[in-house]
Amino acid sequence: MSVLLRTRVTSIGPEVADLAKGGVVILFADGSPPELAEVSVLHKTELGPSDGAPQKGASITLGPVSAVITAVGSSAWSKVLEMGHVVISFNGATEAERPGEICASQVDAQALVAALKTDAIITIAA
Repeated sequence: MSVLLRTRVTSIGPEVADLAKGGVVILFADGSPPELAEVSVLHKTELGPSDGAPQKGASITLGPVSAVITAVGSSAWSKVLEMGHVVISFNGATEAERPGEICASQVDAQALVAALKTDAIITIAA
């Protein structure tokens, strides 16, 4: 399995848990504007991101929580490359509703909230 992105959580915004309960996680690289940091999981990349975007069927893990990517929006990976930003929706959708979104299989919301903590590792692999 080839790692497309491995990143470490550096900070969790105060509104992240509410979004995660609804199956949505917003990633932003360290240094994002404060108003975005409130709803974001800030992170520092350790490996990648790769030039090529993940495809349907790739895996995504947030700490102990694993899911399968089901759709990738048209500009999602370019946003990851440019500014470390992406919206991950754990909704199982086969088509992304927004261009900057990656959709993944549904996960237990409480497990997702619990997994989102400082120093957690997020990995996307194909």
